[in-house]
Amino acid sequence: MNRQKRQKRRPLLRRILRGILWLILAYLALNIVAGYLPFARLPELDAETAAALEARVEQMQGDADTGDRAMLLEDSSEGLDERIRLIHRAQREIVIVTYECHDGESTRDILAAALERAAAGVRVRFLVDGIAGRLDHMDEDLFRAVAIHPNVEVRFYNLITQLTPWRHMGRMHDKYVIVDAAAYILGGRNMFDKFLGDYPSASRSVDREVLVYNGENRADSSLFQLREYFEGMWNHPYTTPFHAQRRIGEARRQAVYDGLSQRLEGLRARRPELFADFDYAAATVETRGVWLVSNPTTIYAKAPVVFGQLRALMERAGDNVVLHSPYAILNRAMRDALAGIAAKTPVTLMVNAVENGANLVASGDYLFHRGSVLSTGVRLLEYAGGDSYHGKAVAIDDNLSVIGSFNLDLRSAHVDTELMLVIRGRDFNAQLRRNMEALHADCREITPDGAERLPDGLVIAPLP
Repeated sequence: MNRQKRQKRRPLLRRILRGILWLILAYLALNIVAGYLPFARLPELDAETAAALEARVEQMQGDADTGDRAMLLEDSSEGLDERIRLIHRAQREIVIVTYECHDGESTRDILAAALERAAAGVRVRFLVDGIAGRLDHMDEDLFRAVAIHPNVEVRFYNLITQLTPWRHMGRMHDKYVIVDAAAYILGGRNMFDKFLGDYPSASRSVDREVLVYNGENRADSSLFQLREYFEGMWNHPYTTPFHAQRRIGEARRQAVYDGLSQRLEGLRARRPELFADFDYAAATVETRGVWLVSNPTTIYAKAPVVFGQLRALMERAGDNVVLHSPYAILNRAMRDALAGIAAKTPVTLMVNAVENGANLVASGDYLFHRGSVLSTGVRLLEYAGGDSYHGKAVAIDDNLSVIGSFNLDLRSAHVDTELMLVIRGRDFNAQLRRNMEALHADCREITPDGAERLPDGLVIAPLP
């Protein structure tokens, strides 16, 4: 009798399991279709936008007088030091925007400095990409305690849920810090130990940022271009508050505050120079204009505004172009644009060698399509210095430099929000080129026929 019952149950159990499997497959299919459908057609620049970008090139090629001065931040220690130095000087407001934010030593240094200023009455605003915010454990006590301070507010751009798969591709890739009307830092560094400071880390990223100092307290500084952009993102329809108060009690909050206060005192004792008077005018170089270039901020497919501006600038180059990106993944329009530029002006493109690229998918895709990159006629270098390269920069002739968050790929062109600064100035350009050339010494060159040419002494790490 029991055996007959078991035999009857088996078909029912199989049907239930089969039904669950089909539900899972249907849900996955829905996510794939809904996630990619808004990007099935990638918009191009319309005539009006293209004309506006060309008009901006005319401005960028002429000397401007804004009072902005600039300083390259070439290594991760500089990136953390200048954040602490700036934040400590804040009198009215601190803005911190990042794509990724993980707990770690450098993150706690920044939060400790920001929390001290918040306690002194300074307004602190954090804006974080919503998908990264979900994945980076920002529901931990550290972030919740900081977020519930009365002078601190945290918001997420496009905080997705499993019920809105059509929104899953929209990302905010911006990274910058603004302090008062005095200065800002903008570039490619995320907010954790891989990118900031010299604390022990499982991996390191070679990156680049620029600090822009509004030395004359001018109302026409590029700082206000960035602030206007930030306010638009802060009040964006898809930006939502972080409700930190729901899951942390007073005792846990106070424990975090006490820990961060002790940390700041330790940092002050070890690095007193970060809290002393600092001459930003002496540490920076003069510029003849700084301009912010940004993508549209919709969470769906975008016209390639940043790439369009870079293309318009590079097409006007007279001597040469040096272009750095972690990887190069091009569609036909991007490939044709790069080929057209390289046909008129020598172009050097440096990307990661796949052996030390941190983004497995992007590095694999680049390797598969390396031939199409070579077909553009650029001189192709692959950085093999050991640490993954994450910098995004362009040097055009001897007086235009571009630094920011834009990768030479389809996501940066058509999907993500992106920011790049165009900086006019020969001294700054010379600094950027020296640093670029130092990295080229650790590159293998891929010749037009696909062969590899290694400089003497360069040892390529084995492919992991």
